[in-house]
Amino acid sequence: MWRMRSTGFAFSAALFAAQAVLSAAPARAEPLSGTLKKIRETGSISLGFRDSSIPFSYLDDNQKPIGYAMDICYAIVDAVKRELKLDQLAIELVPVSSSTRIPLLANGTIDLECGSTTNNPERQRQITFSYTHFLTATRFISKKANKLDKIEDLRGKSVVATSGTSNIKQLIETNAARNLDINVIHAKDHAEAFLMVENDRAAAFVMDDILLAAFAVGSKNPESYAISSDAFSKPEPCGIMLRKDDPAFKKVVDDATAALYQSAEGPKLYEKWFMQKIPPKGLNLNVPMGAELRHEFAMPSDSSDPDAYKVM
Repeated sequence: MWRMRSTGFAFSAALFAAQAVLSAAPARAEPLSGTLKKIRETGSISLGFRDSSIPFSYLDDNQKPIGYAMDICYAIVDAVKRELKLDQLAIELVPVSSSTRIPLLANGTIDLECGSTTNNPERQRQITFSYTHFLTATRFISKKANKLDKIEDLRGKSVVATSGTSNIKQLIETNAARNLDINVIHAKDHAEAFLMVENDRAAAFVMDDILLAAFAVGSKNPESYAISSDAFSKPEPCGIMLRKDDPAFKKVVDDATAALYQSAEGPKLYEKWFMQKIPPKGLNLNVPMGAELRHEFAMPSDSSDPDAYKVM
């Protein structure tokens, strides 16, 4: 409690009155910094997209990036416009690959990476992630005629994976740990990797199981391919990447994705890309939402720990 002295009363009263006025005034907004400052100053936001990560981020017949992750990124863009009170915000679309996505994010070329990137501790040391939008495990696809289903079946064979992915790292580590004598082939992108299996240059392609399903459905002979029951990993979280140590922008991203996932629009968006015909070929992946992802949508998380997504 304030106690007034008789001496200097006029000054103390004036000071008290001034403090009362200041406390009644609205708090001054924090100055913009980081990505939000960059976006306001340039009037644009840059989205990194993949060209063949179906159905997350890929090119349609008009060479326009579309997909599940692209739609999530556009929801984030709308949230940024509201946060900055902008009538218009230009969107720059920048192609990225598995090997360029993190460097281009770190150096400011892109502000969000809209794809199927796995959230793991190694990447968390360089960048950060939105709330998880999908859970996937690393498996392999091969031709049914070759009767490959277990990781052990790959012993001594040529196996391809995409450079710069966690999948190729898992393949290399498993190969060494089990002494499988696999000839590991590095592909520049997912499309090239699957083509190697189509052309019998590789016996199998190691990648996220959902992406493998998309390539099989989109191939000339979908019934010719099988995805392994054996997995190189537990179901792992995927999310939108953004720069590290930028809490203001991270909050906008988290608020936007949480609002989307917890609303009726979240399940509808999933249904659109995983349970309905998608462009350009009208393919249907027919992958229902699992219990783990339903739980994640209800209680969003950006954890990189696969065990955090277990449903009790």
